[in-house]
Amino acid sequence: MKGDSEFATDWQEREARELSPRAIRSYPARRKVAESDSPVRTPFQRDRDRIVHAKAFRRLMHKTQVFIAPSGDHFRTRLTHTLEVTGIARGVARALRLNEDLTEAIGLGHDLGHTPFGHLGEAALDRASRARGGPGFRHYRHSVRIVEKLERDGRGLNLNRIVVDGIGRHSGTDTPLPRSLEGQIVRLVDRVAYLNHDIDDAIRAGVITRKSLPAREIKLLGRTGPERIDTLVQDIIVASADSEEIRQGPRVGKAMENLRDFMFSEVYESEPARRQKERIEFAIGNLFDYYRKYPEEVTVSYGKGGEPSAAQMAIDMVAGMTDRFCIATFERLFVPSTTSF
Repeated sequence: MKGDSEFATDWQEREARELSPRAIRSYPARRKVAESDSPVRTPFQRDRDRIVHAKAFRRLMHKTQVFIAPSGDHFRTRLTHTLEVTGIARGVARALRLNEDLTEAIGLGHDLGHTPFGHLGEAALDRASRARGGPGFRHYRHSVRIVEKLERDGRGLNLNRIVVDGIGRHSGTDTPLPRSLEGQIVRLVDRVAYLNHDIDDAIRAGVITRKSLPAREIKLLGRTGPERIDTLVQDIIVASADSEEIRQGPRVGKAMENLRDFMFSEVYESEPARRQKERIEFAIGNLFDYYRKYPEEVTVSYGKGGEPSAAQMAIDMVAGMTDRFCIATFERLFVPSTTSF
């Protein structure tokens, strides 16, 4: 086995030959707490592995993408969404000669902070917190909280700062672009992935039909999900090749935005979604209130850093729940049982 310094030297020489000057280099590691480098993995490869082994990553398997606790085996979850984003993003990074390992680490970690019930759950927890004087909630900020403060019994994962930057800036109108092009890839590909697999799931669920999709946009982007993703990815690669940021071409970018508007109108803000929204807000609000009142029942481990406010503890508890655990906990706490006193 090569020594630590020899492995790192070989890798740096490889990146000097193969990567674009715009790419983030794997060395040196830049973590909050300094560590010795691995003799067989780069710093970004170690971050990738830490994220995959995190408890929050495993919980993504049972968190909603769009459809709440779906009974069908083929609907997306937050985990399959994460894997799709990461795969597409890594392909874009490869084509642009950027750092694939950094892109992969950001992609795998970007949604760790999502609530149960997808964006409806995120909005419900944000409203519940703000209405009670709490700090509010955004999943991308909570993803950072998870990797820095909550995982490993409060020690955090000690990821490279540029990975944390990409995770924290992957979404939101109030966040600037990630500092790395690799992070910007994940930010844009996140939209490409969820838009196309949400169309697929909505058709499978009978919420929309293929014929109801906007004809002009479908003609340009492609009839099937794989065709649309291929069109969008090629457009990103061409538009970003000589740019200082990751971008789309105006024609394809506008078509994707129109398709996204269609999905908001027909799926995300449809009548079935509004009915679910009321139920989700009721459940999330009551759970938030319960754990704020009884913080001793919060099972999140904060380690030596100490416990935060009761409101933040309630956020940590509710945001960490999977769909089915949230439903089961609500039933246990608020639904009368037949058990005798």
